[in-house]
Amino acid sequence: MQDAITYIGLGSNLGDKQAYLKQALAAINAHPQMQVLAVSPFFRSAPVGVLEQPDFVNAVAQVRTHLAPYDLLAALQAIENAQARVRTQVWGPRTLDLDILLYADLVLQDKDLCIPHAHMRTRGFVLLPLYTLNPELCLPTGELLCQLLSEIDTQDLQMLNNLADCVQ
Repeated sequence: MQDAITYIGLGSNLGDKQAYLKQALAAINAHPQMQVLAVSPFFRSAPVGVLEQPDFVNAVAQVRTHLAPYDLLAALQAIENAQARVRTQVWGPRTLDLDILLYADLVLQDKDLCIPHAHMRTRGFVLLPLYTLNPELCLPTGELLCQLLSEIDTQDLQMLNNLADCVQ
């Protein structure tokens, strides 16, 4: 497998949210077939879907990987599980959520994995952090990130910090 540049969405809304994201970034970077290249600032965002839960902290990481998409998914789910991720409710509270947003120029849609991520086009907490990493990004579907971002409201997002240099 050749190197692929991927973008991974990170989110948490339980416990020490920022610590969970930092631990996830360290775990991704420690994996022998993944390297964190850049990390967006962390943003506070309101929950989506199930509204009666704590706010989230979200970020996006640019990652180089040698893993194929399904192997990457398995590795990310193992990192989630190591941080006590429990899947009891769709869009419910969680210690950690790691999503493959983009994987090189791949377009894939099946029951287990959708790339680009199925909901990323409408989620400010994904698009704005992604924009901070690559404002000129064009999705494999031909959509420009800046155009998608201009079509949604991001006023509820609050930048918490800039961690671009926290993972070496």
